[in-house]
Amino acid sequence: MENNREARPVHVHVQVQLSSRRRVSVILLVLSAMGALFLLLPYLLSLSASFSTHSIALATASADLTRPSSTPINRDLYHSSDALIEQIRSLVHRHPDKLTVETIRAGNKGYKSEITVVTYCHSRKDNDDKSKFRILLSFGQHGRELITSELALRILSILSEEQFLPKMDRASLNGILENVVIKVVPMENPNGRKLVEAGNLCERRNGRGVDLNRNWSVDWGKKEKDYDPYEENPGIAPFSEPETQIMRNLAISFDPHIWVTVHSGMEALFMPYDHKNITPNGLPSKRMRLLLEELNNVHCQKRCMIGSGGGSVGYLAHGTATDYMYDVVRVPMSFTFEIYGDSTATTKDCFKMFNPVDHTTFTRVLNDWAAAFFTIFKLGPRRIDAQSKAGVPKVDKWVSIDEYFDGYLMGRRNRYGKKMEVLEVGMQEIRTYFRLFLLSSVLLLFMFCSRISKTRRQIVSAIPV
Repeated sequence: MENNREARPVHVHVQVQLSSRRRVSVILLVLSAMGALFLLLPYLLSLSASFSTHSIALATASADLTRPSSTPINRDLYHSSDALIEQIRSLVHRHPDKLTVETIRAGNKGYKSEITVVTYCHSRKDNDDKSKFRILLSFGQHGRELITSELALRILSILSEEQFLPKMDRASLNGILENVVIKVVPMENPNGRKLVEAGNLCERRNGRGVDLNRNWSVDWGKKEKDYDPYEENPGIAPFSEPETQIMRNLAISFDPHIWVTVHSGMEALFMPYDHKNITPNGLPSKRMRLLLEELNNVHCQKRCMIGSGGGSVGYLAHGTATDYMYDVVRVPMSFTFEIYGDSTATTKDCFKMFNPVDHTTFTRVLNDWAAAFFTIFKLGPRRIDAQSKAGVPKVDKWVSIDEYFDGYLMGRRNRYGKKMEVLEVGMQEIRTYFRLFLLSSVLLLFMFCSRISKTRRQIVSAIPV
């Protein structure tokens, strides 16, 4: 009987061990399947949403392209998109001591975009000097707003000293610009602009129907009751569009003190936030408001609306560039400027609503707003310490690993050119292996814990009962 009593716990131990092994095997198989599904899920979701987005775009394309507009593009005032970029490149070629130009390309799912970026620095050799005051300007985010890209060309012409503002001489201009680096994106949405030039004068979205000013990650995807997919389609995910990917990476690598995205449709000087009806608290908010009030008094004759975009326009906008710049990139002064709007134009007369149609108004808008930007170049460094970016705590600047790598690569590419393309491919592989490493680490940790648990059960089961 003693032998039988001692044999029973051994028999129980074998059952427990076999059962434990089965459970571990099953769990590992389930986890492996879940891990594979986890890696594939974003691509499956994006593929499904992509079909949905393209279906919406195709369903509305024929109607959109035939939207009536009583006022055509004035070709005597406005450059074509290709001609405007060529003018800018020629300008840079004539002034290599102050200006540099690069073309940044990105694409996904068969859709591609390329964005021209011009950098101004009083002394070209110092354009990577992080001690200088840094300003990032973006124009033409919405295709139908042609006047904004014309303003970009005018600002670059003044920076190169081929044109001058009234009442500003060359000496004072050089004094203002000596300690700043300015990056200008003349046309953020070239594919959408092409659709406008082809006749769809009301198009604001990019080449596959996404509103680039709803495709950023801060409060992305939320839809208000009056949501219009033709106007505000946010895309299938934050940063799903090549254009916003390029702009995000550029902002992270450049780390500006001032960001301005320039639009048309009304006259306004907006600060954060767009996605809620409040402005930020504290010193940065006060500095932004003081600067906007001065611009309004001097250059806008007090007719421009001032405040948060969400509180002033009458509707909330989710996933905007300016909210991302302020909350994530931590740009101390983040603005959205609306430089022109014709309230007498009907909603179907898009070109007239968003762009001046006569020479006098066209010239006035460009002169007034170019002067406003040079006031920013002058006053900005006085309001913010270029070394500290005062009022914006760096510890709160959380950036994902993808954003960090992309921003790092953007900065390196700017300095070393095409040689960085090989490194970028390598970094993409590193990111993939990094994710797989995290998944395998979790699985190994689970196996280790299961092993410890099994060992404990063996010890307990081996005690005679």
